Amino acid sequence: MSKGPGLYSDIGKKARDLLFKDYHSDQKFTITTYSPTGVAITSSGTKKGDLFVADVNTQLKNKNITTDIKVDTGSNLFTTITVNEPAPGLKTIFSFRVPDQRSGKVEVQYLHDYAGISTSVGLTANPIVNFSGVVGTNVLALGTDVSFDTKIGELTKFNAGLNFTKDDLVASLTVNNKGDSLNASYYHTVNRLTNTAVGAEVTHQFSTNENTLTLGTQHALDPLTTVKARVNNLGKANALIQHEWRPRSFFTISGEVDTKAIEKSAKVGLGLALKP
Repeated sequence: MSKGPGLYSDIGKKARDLLFKDYHSDQKFTITTYSPTGVAITSSGTKKGDLFVADVNTQLKNKNITTDIKVDTGSNLFTTITVNEPAPGLKTIFSFRVPDQRSGKVEVQYLHDYAGISTSVGLTANPIVNFSGVVGTNVLALGTDVSFDTKIGELTKFNAGLNFTKDDLVASLTVNNKGDSLNASYYHTVNRLTNTAVGAEVTHQFSTNENTLTLGTQHALDPLTTVKARVNNLGKANALIQHEWRPRSFFTISGEVDTKAIEKSAKVGLGLALKP
């Protein structure tokens, strides 16, 4: 286990990755190439029905400064500048999007053995200020995530979470949407040698009194091939197989079936990620 409680986004991340990561019903590809000077260029495209969305990302690294510049098919330019370790445990992120002049944001992250803090502020006259903080250890952590809109003078987001990690078990409890939803998740490593794990997530919506239960598992058929499956109480069943056909390059096939409407065609997604 890593030292410290991490950031708020780490609460429940193990279960979220198991249950939702890499599942998709679109055709997606990502190809990364490196120039002789070390510049990384990543091209990606996603086909959603008849719509095709693509972008090109260029990443430059100079000592502890990383600059990412991305252009998409909508002629939007996204720029992110990350400064790693200007001081021990500190990271600074500056991002903006062109032509949206109000999209500029500065974020500062700080990791300590007993705390993890992330705060961001928009570069506008009336910015949205976000703060998340976690205190505890790598076993037990308690945190909160809030956003305040200075223009209207109100909290636009208020979440709180608790995370427990012990050996092969990770359990978390979060309250989201200003207390309207309660989420509990569970992740358990069954066999480290085969990367076999099981997980579950239960969400209760107080305003609608609705419950959603999702169960999932994963297993490595061999060191290069992993299968995953999940099902929820709404009758949606998903499965995928992912193969690392060369180092850091993955081919993924995923599918979804609605067991309550079996006459409908199954959704199939393809993913290709290529890195030299």
